[in-house]
Amino acid sequence: MNKKAILITLLIFSHNGWAQEKLDALLDGLHQDAHEGNFQTYFARYTSDAIFLGTDKTERWTIEEFKTYAKPAFADGHGWTYTLVERNWEGDGNTRWFDEILFNEKLGHCRGTGIVQLINGEWKIAHYALTMLVPNAIAAEVGTQTQEADTNEKN
Repeated sequence: MNKKAILITLLIFSHNGWAQEKLDALLDGLHQDAHEGNFQTYFARYTSDAIFLGTDKTERWTIEEFKTYAKPAFADGHGWTYTLVERNWEGDGNTRWFDEILFNEKLGHCRGTGIVQLINGEWKIAHYALTMLVPNAIAAEVGTQTQEADTNEKN
């Protein structure tokens, strides 16, 4: 392999490593900001037109609606705590997507999925969805409870 090909290969791999570090830092920082109740820096990580999907079927929020929901939780300096278990990244270029398994003391294992975009040299979250992970062994029971709760909401 000639020196030029080696240099190009090294540049490509170093750029991918740099991007990976930046992407992980974005989400690690998001979870740390939530844990510490850092409202401004937490929401600065999202695009101005981001969408957040929470665990309840009614929780589909624009970023402004999500700010309104989250403000009281962040007011005491704590927000919420999700600890990273594992994360996977896909895609290339200026748009990437991820899935991560998180742990929360109240909800147990959850999955965060989302899309990030590189905007003016900075990675931002354009879409984030948080779901609760339900073991197959209790899925039918949870499904029944969900349907009962839906029925009670209607009454």
